[in-house]
Amino acid sequence: MKRSKLYVISFAVITIIFAAVSIFVTKLNLDSIKNTVNRSNEQMINVLLEKYPDVDETEIMEILNGKEESREGEKFLNSYGISTDEWLLYENEQNTRNTVIMTAAIVILAGAVFTAVFILYLKHRKKEIVRLTDYLTAINSGNYNMETEQNTEDENSVLKNEIYKTTVMLREYSEKNISDKLYLKKSISDISHQIKTPMTSTMIMVDNLIEDNDMTEKMRKEFLHDIRQSLNDISFLVQSLLTLSRLDSNAIEFHFENENIENIFDECIRNTDIIAELKGVNIIKSECGDISVKCDKKWICEALSNIVKNSIEHTPRGGRVTLASDENRLYTKITISDTGKGISEKDLPHIFERFYKSANSEGSGIGIGLSLSKSIIEKHNGSIDVKSDVGRGTTFTIKLYKYKQ
Repeated sequence: MKRSKLYVISFAVITIIFAAVSIFVTKLNLDSIKNTVNRSNEQMINVLLEKYPDVDETEIMEILNGKEESREGEKFLNSYGISTDEWLLYENEQNTRNTVIMTAAIVILAGAVFTAVFILYLKHRKKEIVRLTDYLTAINSGNYNMETEQNTEDENSVLKNEIYKTTVMLREYSEKNISDKLYLKKSISDISHQIKTPMTSTMIMVDNLIEDNDMTEKMRKEFLHDIRQSLNDISFLVQSLLTLSRLDSNAIEFHFENENIENIFDECIRNTDIIAELKGVNIIKSECGDISVKCDKKWICEALSNIVKNSIEHTPRGGRVTLASDENRLYTKITISDTGKGISEKDLPHIFERFYKSANSEGSGIGIGLSLSKSIIEKHNGSIDVKSDVGRGTTFTIKLYKYKQ
């Protein structure tokens, strides 16, 4: 039971007890006064009837019930020095005095008990506040170990639990901020490294173009071609990083519509057919029928195109990349498989990490395309998985769920 409820119940019980005692004592004293007055009246009536047997009994009852008004009795009492403002019977006066004294004693005692209970309640509250303050101080000092088995169900323990939850949440935010800063630091380092190489190469080639007046036209064209390639790499890197940043900060607004999978595949093939032709790789599209998916076509095509491009780059001349789709009640599945050299077990867990490139990686890729695809797919309430067999090929499996996960 909550401690505060115990105090409330204690106050209520004490109030009821003292009220009952006060009523009982008052009733006893009133009964005593009633009995005394009745005995006195009985005696007077008996004497009156014995002395005056002819007296009218009705008149006596009217006098006793206050219906007969006469000043003779008052004059008689005054002649003996008795005022009508005083108790006629001394015993009744004593009973009344006792009633007043006992009632006052009960009230004083009740006040004392109430005061004592209230002081105990205040001490308990102060003790709990001190404990709560010490607990909060410990948490602020970095001690997050809470002994939940010692908690009760009173409001202080509820407050303590809420403080703990809030503090843990703040700690998680703090740790996340630290993690984000470390990630930002690593990202900036990676970006610097990625941009440094093409920038340095570009600057060297530009210097050669400016300073070497004897450079042949063929060499000049090769330099200009390489400069354009370096600038394309830098542009792709910057655009990809901007896109990833916008995805991470939920700054991109997706427009979801039902799109036919076959149309999406056609768009992906158009985006990658030049590189496929240059590499001598065939892109095969399986029949998809009327399968459709709710997505933002522009972004899902970018995600799938990056995967197809990656598959083409790692597939030897004469190989193929296959796009297929299937669906059930839970999700629409898209598979992109190739007949390339495959991915080693060592590299497989890391291929979706930003800027990750395996030791055997070829080409000018910067290791950001698959990471971008993964982010886009996850924003579409989807997941991506990869399986690979070294020397035989790799299969990417994308599941776009029909219901919120």
